[in-house]
This record gives sequence, C-alpha cells and structure tokens, in this order.
Amino acid sequence: MKTKKLNNLSNLAIITGIIVLTITACGSGSEERDARRAERGARVDILGAGATFPAPLITAMADEYRTKTNNRITVNYQSIGSGGGIRQFIEQTIMFGMSEAFLSDEVMDDIQQKTGGRAFNLPITLADVVPTYNIPGVGKGLVFNGEVLVDIYMGRITRWNDQKIAALNPGHNLPALPVTVVHRSDGSGTTNVWTSYLTRVSDEWRTNVGYGTSVNWPTGLGGNGNEGVAGAVINSPGAIGYNSLSYALLNNMSYGSVINSSGNIIEPSYAATTQAANIELPDDTRILFTNTPATDGYPIAGFAWMLVYENLDRNNAISNREQAVELVEFLIWSITDGQELSETLGFARLPEAALEKNLEMISQIKWRDEVIGRKILEEQNLI
Repeated sequence: MKTKKLNNLSNLAIITGIIVLTITACGSGSEERDARRAERGARVDILGAGATFPAPLITAMADEYRTKTNNRITVNYQSIGSGGGIRQFIEQTIMFGMSEAFLSDEVMDDIQQKTGGRAFNLPITLADVVPTYNIPGVGKGLVFNGEVLVDIYMGRITRWNDQKIAALNPGHNLPALPVTVVHRSDGSGTTNVWTSYLTRVSDEWRTNVGYGTSVNWPTGLGGNGNEGVAGAVINSPGAIGYNSLSYALLNNMSYGSVINSSGNIIEPSYAATTQAANIELPDDTRILFTNTPATDGYPIAGFAWMLVYENLDRNNAISNREQAVELVEFLIWSITDGQELSETLGFARLPEAALEKNLEMISQIKWRDEVIGRKILEEQNLI
C-alpha cells in the first residue's frame, strides 16, 4: 500500500485567508473580450443559488467578473445547498443553479416537456469530500478506507481506538474516545458524493441506505450546510463528519487521507481530485466517479455542476435577451479564464475533457430560437 501525495499549493493560501481576486488575462483575446464587456451599457444582475461547496469559488468569480465588467455585471449567488438550488432552478426563480448532484432523468424529462428544451449540467469545478474529525491529541493525516467509513456511519465503530482504525494508523496513539457521527441535515450535493462513495464500496450500504442528496442515516447528528457540519465537528471532541477540502482548510480542521481502489493512500488535494476525473465522460457529463479507477485519484470526488436551460427564454427568471447573453458570457468565462481562480482558492480546476463537453453544451443554448451560445463562442474563437 503506497501513499500518494499530490501537490496542494492552495493550503497556505486558504488557511491564511489569502484570496487573490486579480488574475492576468490569457492573451490579447481575453483583453479584447474584457474591453467589449466593459463597453456595454446597462447593468445586469445574474441570479444563482445552490451548493455550499463551490460558494467561495463562485463568490470569487463574481467579484472578479464584476471588476472585469466595470461593475456592470453583478453575479448574486445564494449558498443554500444543492437541494435548494435544484428546487429553485426547477421553479425558475434563478438564472442558474449549482449542485454536486446532477439532475435526474425524471427531472430532465420534466424540464424537456415544460420548456421544449433540455437542461444542461455544466461542470464548473470538482467536489472533493474529505473525512473531517476532532480527536484531541491527534492531528491531520489519519488514514481511512471504505470499510472503516461505512462501519463508522453504520454505527458499528463507536470508539476511536477500534482495531480497524488502529490497523490503518499504526503511528497514532488513538484514544478510547466515543465516536460522534455528524452528517448533513439538508439536501446536499456533498452528501450525494459521500453516500455515492459508501454505496460503491459497500453492498450493505447500497442495499440499506443508498445514495442521494438526502438519505435516512443509520446514526448521527445533522448539521445544515458545509458550515453546519464543520461547526458540529469543531465543537464536539470525538466527532467525525464530511466536508469539502476547502471548508476543512478554511476552518483549520483535521482531515484524513483515503485509500483508493488501487490501494494507494491518497492525501486530498486539488491535483488528486482532478486526477479522479481523468476518465471518459458522457456528452452530458452526468456521471459519478466516486471510487475512481484512476491510480492517483482521490476516491471521494465528483463534479459540481452549474445548471442552465437550453431555451433561456423559457426560464421565467430571465426576462430579456441581454440577460440571456450576459449569462452565457459568464458561463463561458467561468469555465475558461475564471478557472485561474480555482487552485488559489483550493478548488480543482476542470480537466480538458470537461471543458470540451461544456463548450459543446453551451453552443446549443438559445434565446427565442436564436442559438446565442454558438454565436458568442464563435465571436470568442472558442469553437
């Protein structure tokens, strides 16, 4: 069993609160696009809501984009959880949603019937979910595997000096401290990724609990959002929870490494998360790659998707063509130039395969039968 540690330059930046919101444009093409954005007239507000995990990244993107457009374009993002984001997207109270769970076939079919077009699931970043814990005297770096995590969340492992945990961590003096399990209480894409992993490594979990944004937990205490789980773990000695790596770093929490399907101990990092997605993607990018076969990939990871309608004029939150165009412009920027913010903030940047799929989906976005997505991409020489 080999330990794999991939570069994670974001740790220091996040822990010390350094958020770099000014990036260098990628060549003259980016500078020309920025100039065109700045020259346009009316102010436009872009409304989005959803997953708590990518909220720091989306907020940073919003700040950078507002600067690039001379305060003309404001992206307002509400961090309410993936379940809330999907609900508001379906109810058409927002222009885009964010979720770590892709839209189901049932929801996709319903949207097709109601709007005459598809809903697109556009990967914006990758969600890495790490086991976080609070064990006095034990710092970061405990090793977990699927069996141990399932046993903890099934309520079978009840003390930290359990022999299964000790066998994976011979260098740690583990106390006989009771284990307090913490999980999300709200509909959560982070939960979707976490329970997808548990389902893939355990037939018992798949049969009795399953995966989704909400499940019937066998044991544990609930916390609302990444913030709620982090707070419960920080304030409860003996607690274990699951959070995005960025939240763990931001709150200076102890978090563990996980043994992947290749038998390698993977320390969470944006590089290891990007490696996890180094697989063949379907055209609509709706895929779960937890327990990835990638040798150096972190096993509890998945995409965080931005949800948009193919026919933007059929979304009641968008009232005119200008808003539609500006939304598409922001989508394109967030998956291209905006990715430069990712690693600075502790997020994994999109692999090339995901970018290509995104561009193809964006090229099909319409406003009243006008294919504005393709037109904008052609203007920017991206297709």
